[in-house]
Formats: sequence, C-alpha cells, structure tokens
Amino acid sequence: MSPAEFGRSGDREDRHEEPLDDTLLDADLFDSPDLDPPSPRRPVDASAPPLEVADEDLDGLRYDAAGMPVGPRRVLPMPDEPSPLAARYLFPTEKYRGEWRRHWIHLMPEFVIGVAATFIMGYVSGLLARNESSAAMGAVVLGWLLVLGWVGWRVMDWFFDRFILTNKRVMVVSGVVTRKVAMMPLLRVTDMKYEQSPMGRMLNYGTFVLESAGQDQALREIKHLPDPNELYLQVVEEMYEPDAVQARVEGEEETASSPSAVNDA
Repeated sequence: MSPAEFGRSGDREDRHEEPLDDTLLDADLFDSPDLDPPSPRRPVDASAPPLEVADEDLDGLRYDAAGMPVGPRRVLPMPDEPSPLAARYLFPTEKYRGEWRRHWIHLMPEFVIGVAATFIMGYVSGLLARNESSAAMGAVVLGWLLVLGWVGWRVMDWFFDRFILTNKRVMVVSGVVTRKVAMMPLLRVTDMKYEQSPMGRMLNYGTFVLESAGQDQALREIKHLPDPNELYLQVVEEMYEPDAVQARVEGEEETASSPSAVNDA
C-alpha cells in the first residue's frame, strides 16, 4: 500500500461522525420568533408596541452631509432686566433684549504677557540675587508689578465692555474712566455678517461686521462675541420679525408669572 493510499484509509478509519441531536431538528425550534428574524414570509406582529425614542436621546446625533448639526436652533433666553451699566443708556420706550461681554479669548494676549513677565521676573531676580544687586532687584520687581497692574486694568476694561441689543439699535459700551458708547440703529443696518476662525469655532466666538447706508460708521466691527450663531439669528429676528420676538417675550413673562411657576419656585 502506498503512503497516499494509507493516509486516505487512515482518515476514513479515524473519522468519527457524531449523530445529530434530534432536538436541533425540531421544526418548532426553528419557527421560534426569538431565533428566526422577521422576513417577508412571516409578517411582524402588528400588536407589538413601536419603539419610542426620546428627543433627548438624539441630541448631538442629527448631522447633515457636511457634518454640521441640524435641528431646531437654540434660542438665547431673554433677560428680565438690564444691568445698571446698560440701563443708563436706554430711553424709556426702548425694549431691552440682552447684553453680552466679549469672549474670554479677548484677554488672551494680556494673560500671555502677564505669565511671561512672571517667568522673566523670576529668572532675572534669581540672577540678581546671586550677584547681591538689591537696586536692580527692586527695579525688576517694580516693572513686574506695573505689568500686573496693566493686566488687571485690561481685565476691568473687559468687565465693563458690553454689547447691548434692543428693539431699536445695537450698542457697544466700553471704557472704565473714559467711557465710549457706539451705536447703530437697526433700521440703518443694510448688511450684517459674522466670521469665525477655526479657533473661534472650537471655542464658540466670532467677529460681527455691520454695514450701513452711511459713510461714517461709529460701529462696524465687533470682535470676540460669544455664541455668534445664536446672537446673529437673534439680531436678524429683531430686524425682520420684531412682532414675533415681542410675542415670545410676553409668553415667557406669562409662563413665569403663572401660579404653577410661582408654586414651583
């Protein structure tokens, strides 16, 4: 017998075929809906309740072909009362719509300068301490304090810097000692846009550009405003649908003053 014939015969002798379990051939088991998915031959039971998915579970999952989220936009809440800083620049018949500080990225240069000045002061003071130069050490510390004072002044200026929206105009109030108030009536705005850099899209801030019919504009470019998309839509809605804005504000006031809302509070 050749080796090839011996291998074939050995395979036939060593092969052990186990009989199939009769339970696997049970027709009722294959007909079970838990194991056999629905098919056109077996219709789905119409009495089964449909699967319900809450809208909260779909937040962040609705995107278009470009990868941008779709769905109803988020409406910025209407504040009740203006701050004392904004109230002094509003006339009695003007309806207040909101005010916003600039994004914290507006202070990034000041923070970088303050941190760099601190590291430089520490390095230079270490060198001067080894040389025992007290006069130069005092000058370095004084310069560092001046830099920190300038950073604090810029932070205070950012705190009092406001973008204000009413039903009549947009305003920018800035300055601590020397106050500057720039405004543009909404009726004179002929074009408005906002721009976002890649960093602005990541941190949610942008630059607004307003165009008007006049040649000299006191208010044209406003940098580092937060929530630019929602703010842009709110300004446009105030320009073209003021009645709808007023109706929404009145509805929010009625809801807040309802007995149920008072009891919940």
